[in-house]
Formats: sequence, C-alpha cells, structure tokens
Amino acid sequence: MDSHTLQKILDSPFTWGLFLGLVFAALALYQYFRLKWEMNRYKRHLSDKLEIEADSAKRMKRDQETLRKENENLRLKVASLNEIPDRKAQRDLEVFARAEKKMLVSVPGFAPAWEGAKSQALVEIGDEEAGRSIPQRVFAKFFGATRKEDEKVLTDRQNPE
Repeated sequence: MDSHTLQKILDSPFTWGLFLGLVFAALALYQYFRLKWEMNRYKRHLSDKLEIEADSAKRMKRDQETLRKENENLRLKVASLNEIPDRKAQRDLEVFARAEKKMLVSVPGFAPAWEGAKSQALVEIGDEEAGRSIPQRVFAKFFGATRKEDEKVLTDRQNPE
C-alpha cells in the first residue's frame, strides 16, 4: 500500500467514525465491568451485614428469653418469700402504714376512707411485688420516714399510755 492510499483511508470520515466508535465502546466496556465489580462488592457487603444483624437478633432474642426466665424466677421467689409469716406481718404493717398516711390526707369519714385507703395501699404493694411499680420502701428511706419510725407511730397509736 502506498502512502497516498493510506492518507486517503485516514482522511475518510468512516475511519474516524470507526475509531471514535471503538474508543467509546472500550470506555463503555470499562464502565460495564467496573460497575459489575462494584455491584458484586455491594452484594457481598449486604450479605455480610445481614449475617451480622441475624446473629445480633438471635443473641438479643436469647438474652431476652434468659432475662424473661430470670424475671419469672425472681417473681416466684418474691411471692414465696411473701408467704413466710414474718414477711406477711411486715407486709400487713406496710399496708397499714400506707393506709394511715392516706387517711391523714382525706379524713371526712373514717370507715369508708379507711377501707378505701387500705385497699389502695394493698393494690400498690401488689403492683410493686409484681414488678409493675417502683417500690416506695426504697424511696421512703431517701425522702421520708424510715420503717422504724413508721412502726413506732403504729405501736404508739395501738398502745396509748
């Protein structure tokens, strides 16, 4: 091939179109394979993340079940301890102490108010023992009268001198 024919081929618009088409095809293939590689990387990342979350969910469920069993065991233990006669007397004393405090607030008629206050105190203690309420005995030590003071007030009222 002589240089004149080569020059004619290189100057033709078809050759330039073919060259540009090949360049763009090469760029498109590069982008295609790069995106395909990145998509596979994202899929691996997603599967790893799902495995980690599944393990975490299993662990949380196992811990929750363990805590639920411990809570039930503790609830049963508290109920059995409350059945001990000494604890029962202490519980009754707590009911009477709370009822007396409520009576001091609302004194219009003694009998109905006493029964209402006593039943309300019994419900509160039942809620505390079932774990639905914060025990007030703990906070009474911080903010109010102590148990010994409550017992002294009750015994002084029961045995007037």
